[in-house]
Amino acid sequence: MRIWGIALPSRAPVSFVVDGERLRASGTSTSDGLWLLPGLVDVHSHAGTEAPTDAYSHEVFRRHMLAHRAAGVLTVRSPGSADPVLDRADDADLPRLARSGRWLATPGRFFAGAGRRVEEDELPSAAVEEAVAGWCKVIGDWMPDDPPVPLDVLTATVDAVHAAGRRVAVHCQTAEGCRNAVLAGADSLEHGMHLDHSLLSRMAAQGTALVPTFTAFAGVLKGLEKSSDARFREWIQGGWEHAFPTVRAAYEAGVTVLAGTDNKPCGEVAGEISWLIKAGMPVEAAVGAGSWTARAWLGLPGLVDGGFADVVGYDADPCEEPDVLTRPRLIVLRGKLVG
Repeated sequence: MRIWGIALPSRAPVSFVVDGERLRASGTSTSDGLWLLPGLVDVHSHAGTEAPTDAYSHEVFRRHMLAHRAAGVLTVRSPGSADPVLDRADDADLPRLARSGRWLATPGRFFAGAGRRVEEDELPSAAVEEAVAGWCKVIGDWMPDDPPVPLDVLTATVDAVHAAGRRVAVHCQTAEGCRNAVLAGADSLEHGMHLDHSLLSRMAAQGTALVPTFTAFAGVLKGLEKSSDARFREWIQGGWEHAFPTVRAAYEAGVTVLAGTDNKPCGEVAGEISWLIKAGMPVEAAVGAGSWTARAWLGLPGLVDGGFADVVGYDADPCEEPDVLTRPRLIVLRGKLVG
């Protein structure tokens, strides 16, 4: 199979042949053909369950991952899973998966019955166990008036996982929870609704990414009027309004901002990219947040000689017409034409 067109983000004409699961530069590059991305990426998607309290289902997992694939999402990071099998192999028909073990929740935090429940003093060792596949996910805080995981506990957890050569995602939504996650040196903040902007320079310096998950919170907002808890409504609404200037400020501070939906149905990362644009990220940076920037952050190559044969093609430049991201014309995964 030959693939040619204009590669992003370089905008250089490229021509490849597919060699197994790899791309090989071939022939003379021309400026015709499709606009090419190395696949879209959703860095926060919990494939395999419809709700956090559900038992993992491989049938549901396949359905979710095929929905991602049909949308041109060829890599998915699952920060937190209900799947107890830590070394589950990739399915060659499905998008590449960067996975963690089970959500790690200490007392009083997270949905009742969901995730692996541990005491605070057990968190560092449990996090190393759950990070066997590369990542672990810690529930760093919960409701607006609940205390977050203490900073010393979270720091010990991050240090232990880093010593094992793995990475830590922290769910954080309160101001104090976000602060503790940043000061502990977490690799990513999931949500970060009430993040204090004074922490952004530290995040940039230590490489902590921000995954704001607008898509999920947009869904929460739709049903917010049904909540009888005025404090909760105020907290969510305030966090939503705070998230827009936070994303812009984070980008300007040099923080890696990434696209993750944390939502069902799967395959909606183009919508998350549009939220990042509305928040003030330049269009090219927002598209990168859901493609080449996210792939590089996960240690995956882009459209280069010898890189993975994961390619999505569009009729127009997504950086000029981001709506085209919902209409892929070509989808190649692991060297196979799938769409």
